[in-house]
Amino acid sequence: MNAEAVVRRHVEAFNERDLDALMAGFTDDSRWITGTSVARGRDELAELFEGAMTGLPPTLVIHDLLAVGDRAACQMTETLTVAGQEQSFPIAGFYRLRDGLIASAKIYREGSAEIS
Repeated sequence: MNAEAVVRRHVEAFNERDLDALMAGFTDDSRWITGTSVARGRDELAELFEGAMTGLPPTLVIHDLLAVGDRAACQMTETLTVAGQEQSFPIAGFYRLRDGLIASAKIYREGSAEIS
């Protein structure tokens, strides 16, 4: 599967809150970096995503996606509800794949990474 399809499948599983499908898209030794936080391996990633899915239920919308070989970059909007108030953040994700799975990702949120 090409990098574009892998990232689209990842976002779809995330938006559907399908943790099993989401985790199936990662290598065993994958890394997920957001700000100063790093999750390593399937256990830490599962904990990170499960917490996000239940605590904040964000939704991602891909606006632009560029994939070349085992690399992909995308511009997205993340929308979530905090204390009953909907908030949206432009984010960028940079993915590196290995054997058709996400081996690492670095996610940047525009502006403050703090959720108010």
